[in-house]
Amino acid sequence: MYFGSRGVVGLVKPTHRPGTLENFIRLMPEGVGVIPTHVGISAGTEEEFLQVLATIERKVANIVTRGVDVVVIAGAPPTALRGGGADYALAKMLEERHGIPVLTATMAQIEAFRALGIHRLAGITYFGDALNEKFATFFRESGFEVAAMRGYNNVAFGEVQKIPPEEIYALARRTFFESEGADGVYMLGAGWNTMPVVQMLEEDLRVPVVSSIPAQVWATQKRLRIRAPVAGYGRLLAEMP
Repeated sequence: MYFGSRGVVGLVKPTHRPGTLENFIRLMPEGVGVIPTHVGISAGTEEEFLQVLATIERKVANIVTRGVDVVVIAGAPPTALRGGGADYALAKMLEERHGIPVLTATMAQIEAFRALGIHRLAGITYFGDALNEKFATFFRESGFEVAAMRGYNNVAFGEVQKIPPEEIYALARRTFFESEGADGVYMLGAGWNTMPVVQMLEEDLRVPVVSSIPAQVWATQKRLRIRAPVAGYGRLLAEMP
């Protein structure tokens, strides 16, 4: 089977950090091609996130010329910080402009919450309290209850890929048990390595867990109209609801 026989994905990555592209490609099925491009976010500040929209639009316009079948805009903060509905509005505008499906990270996560029956989420991130409150507001405006949105402290934005997975697990577990009535766990951000702990958390906490890359892989497959379950990374990819 040749690369692209089941579709070609244009992946607009927010940063140049390693790991995220590799995980996305590894979880996509054989026959799907991936063409990446990078926005170049480096500081991870609210100001930077709000200023990159024009760059994202240029990157999408360029990658569409490569013959892709769907565009995935990774990175939750640039749309989440603009408020509920901003992600779907951006995707609709780009779809009308370019004539192919466009998916943002937050769209994938929202669709995953709904597919897994999550109504009240306990969230963790690698950002500070000020941004976390705005992320929580975004998901509330998108129709969900947010029991918590807690950050991993004392890590620079450019170093989040070095956070040990066991510390991500511990933060998610603690946040879930300290939250009242949460029926799902959400790990915002593709920069840290959540992949080893998604299924472990689901087994231990007995609730569904949504992480950035699995959500994007799942939602991308939906738009390509393919279904290739992957075991070991939680219900979303194993069951492909």
